Amino acid sequence: MCRGGRRTRRLDSRLVLALTPDQLAFVTERHLATLSTLRPDGSPHVVPVGFTWDAERGRVRVTTKITSVKARHVAGAGGPVRAAVCQVDGRRWLTLEGEITLSRDADEIAEAVEAYAVRYRPRPFQPERVVLHLAVDRVLGSVR
Repeated sequence: MCRGGRRTRRLDSRLVLALTPDQLAFVTERHLATLSTLRPDGSPHVVPVGFTWDAERGRVRVTTKITSVKARHVAGAGGPVRAAVCQVDGRRWLTLEGEITLSRDADEIAEAVEAYAVRYRPRPFQPERVVLHLAVDRVLGSVR
C-alpha cells in the first residue's frame, strides 16, 4: 500500500501535498472516480465524477451544477467539510482526502473546465456551473 505523497512547499498557510510520479500518472489517465461527501445526517453520499488534479495547489477539481446534491452538501455545511475522491482501475486505486470547498469564481471555473477538457472532453457552457476544490491532505492507494 502506498501512503501519502510528499509535502513540498507552502501555499498560503498550508503545506501542498505532491503526488509521487506513479500517482501523478494515474490521476492524469482518463478514468472516472467517486466523490464521497456527507449528508446532514452523517451518512455518505457517493457519486461518480470526472476530476482533475491541480498539482500546483495540491487539490482535486470537480465541476458540477450549483443545484447538485454534492454542491449543496458542501455549500450548506456551514463550516469545514471533509470529502474523498477515489479512482480505481483494476488493482490500482488511489483515494485523495481533504477539506472541500465550493467556488463560484468565473476564473476558477474556467480553469477547471479547461483542465477537464484536456483529461476527458470539452464541456458545453453551463451557467449554473461551480467548481469544488478538494485540498488534499491524505493519500491512500496502491499504484505502481
